[in-house]
Amino acid sequence: MERIVEARHHDPFSVLGRHHENGDEIVRVFLPDAAKVVIENGPVLERVEGTDLFQGSVREWDIPLHYTLLWTDAEGEEHRIVDPYTFAPQIPDFDLYLFGTGKHWHIYRVLGAHLRTVDGIEGTLFSVWAPNAERVSVVGAFNQWDGRRHPMRCRYDAGVWELFIPGVGENTIYKFEIRNRRSGEVFLKTDPYGQFYELRPKNAAIVVKDDAYQWQDGEWIKKRGQWDWQHTPMSVYEVHLGSWRRDEDGGFLGYRELAKELVSYVKEQGFTHIELLPITEHPLDMSWGYQATGYFAPTSRFGNPDDFRWFVDHCHQNGIGIILDWVPAHFPKDAWALAWFDGEPLYEHADPRRGEHRDWGTLIYDYGRNEVKNFLLGSAMYWLEEYHIDGLRVDAVASMLYLDYSREPDDWVPNKYGGNENLEAIDFLRELNSITQEQHPGTVVIAEESTAWPQVTRPPWVGGLGFAMKWNMGWMHDTLLYFSKDPIHRKYHHDQLTFGLLYAFTENFVLPFSHDEVVHGKGSMLGKMPGDEWQRFANLRLLYTYMLTYPGKKLLFMGCEFAQPAEWNYDSELEWQVLKYPLHKGVQSLLADLNRLYQKHPELYQHEFESQGFEWIDCHDSAQSTLSYIRKSDDDFLLVVLNFTPVPRHDYRIGVPESGIYQEIFNSDSTFYGGSNVGNAWVEAEKKPWMGRPYSISITLPPMAGIVLCRQPDEDEEEQED
Repeated sequence: MERIVEARHHDPFSVLGRHHENGDEIVRVFLPDAAKVVIENGPVLERVEGTDLFQGSVREWDIPLHYTLLWTDAEGEEHRIVDPYTFAPQIPDFDLYLFGTGKHWHIYRVLGAHLRTVDGIEGTLFSVWAPNAERVSVVGAFNQWDGRRHPMRCRYDAGVWELFIPGVGENTIYKFEIRNRRSGEVFLKTDPYGQFYELRPKNAAIVVKDDAYQWQDGEWIKKRGQWDWQHTPMSVYEVHLGSWRRDEDGGFLGYRELAKELVSYVKEQGFTHIELLPITEHPLDMSWGYQATGYFAPTSRFGNPDDFRWFVDHCHQNGIGIILDWVPAHFPKDAWALAWFDGEPLYEHADPRRGEHRDWGTLIYDYGRNEVKNFLLGSAMYWLEEYHIDGLRVDAVASMLYLDYSREPDDWVPNKYGGNENLEAIDFLRELNSITQEQHPGTVVIAEESTAWPQVTRPPWVGGLGFAMKWNMGWMHDTLLYFSKDPIHRKYHHDQLTFGLLYAFTENFVLPFSHDEVVHGKGSMLGKMPGDEWQRFANLRLLYTYMLTYPGKKLLFMGCEFAQPAEWNYDSELEWQVLKYPLHKGVQSLLADLNRLYQKHPELYQHEFESQGFEWIDCHDSAQSTLSYIRKSDDDFLLVVLNFTPVPRHDYRIGVPESGIYQEIFNSDSTFYGGSNVGNAWVEAEKKPWMGRPYSISITLPPMAGIVLCRQPDEDEEEQED
């Protein structure tokens, strides 16, 4: 009883509630600040002298199993509660077993806070993993944030604490108070499995209903299950919800408002998917969501969980997929969150050489611990299942794979074989990809992986990591470095454009111009381009033409599609006002037309990951800084010719595989986009061998521009088709 009073008892159910003691049946309760306690239709309980413990014999009273306590506080106010210490354990042993083995894919339905009706009594079941705790309590306004009032039951083998509290309902704000069993230090922590949190800077979790949202995207989900993503177009618009648009007062728009405006815009621009910078709950706006503290909750900045479900539902009903940026590589050190959760390293690796990112000031998950692995796997499954997310982009995969990532030589520990590979993280990633693909076919998990780690997008059973796709960081860096050069010097850097094709089909690549390329002094996409105003815009139009016709899925960060002049600022909306200027409007129109061209022509997407979809016409013309190549489907082909200098090339001859009329179907130098309108309506192939091909065409190649040509069938071919 002393330990109950001092809030350090590991097993409150052994003291509180109803017990047989010395042949008597005793009820004992602990109610700080209570002046009088009575069992409804039962006896008055007597105070244990010098404490806030009350007890009494009920042997002669006919009281229910779950009796009600009527108590009066020092101010004379009356209270009525069902004693929570009359309830049996609520979490099945099998759930705890699966959690301990790291195999409970729906652990978010068990741990955290869940509305329940137990024996006809409504309340909330709270549970949390804290194996190093001596005592854990649920605290909130409902008990004056007093950790003495609701200590939890420990399920010893699992290190899980649970308590069903009658009368605690939806929208209750709560935390866990944890006392470490070795030091006796007490911590106040938010719920790692919370599904909704207070608006920052507050950080308590909020009880919400389990998903009762009425989804309307059944047709989308059905099609997604049969989606052949490898051979269909995928153009992704990367968005930071807090700075895409703001309201008139500069405040955030809500999920529902954003959905309406964003989906309309994305459809108009021809993108197939939206990728959201992390909307998992996070305390610091300037982290952009990459220092997450709530792995099972959409941030409350933009609304509640059902508002975000409506966002996803609206996207799906309009044919737009949703990818969520997800961060299992590290987490922040905030004292109220995951760090040293129960007073000792728990989610993080205990050895700081493996458990801390020196550069980022964050902690690294202990991927070898089953419960930690289950926490992350459960989070991934949660977003795919409960929010119908179509894919996850996994941040900072390279930092997970290498034990010596960004470390000094004496600041890392080799694996058991003496290597620098993080074997536990590798196993985790393989399991992540296997589970998500098995449980939710058609969803994709995409790696941001910046090294030459082999087989990132190959199945685990052949030694790969199992990701669906990988960001092509090498292509991105080489391309931006090339475009940063003055055109007069580009002939000396021609290999930066051609080198990527040596490895283009070794992985399933996404071509990313992401948020990381337009922050921290790197300049905007427009700002990276050399030359005067005309050349900078022409360069950018050429860059996007190159990207949309090059093998690989596409990703572009918001604002880049209309050549935002300034770097991205997370704290204000995009510079939409520049669209009143023709050159910016021209880039926006060009990007929309390129997206539509990409989706219309299978030649540009059917074999993005396979070598049969690409063929060089000429990759050697460094002197004139041009490239020409063929993009192929099973049935047809397109010609792409790019000029990386401001010099127009007249009578520029290239070899072509077949005779016929070649029509120019796209030209980035069109006046419609702000160009000089140099180009070709159509050209006819001559039986003049060139570049090892039986036919050739002579074209006008516009300055700092790219063109796409499509062969038109001649009359004989049309008659044969008829």
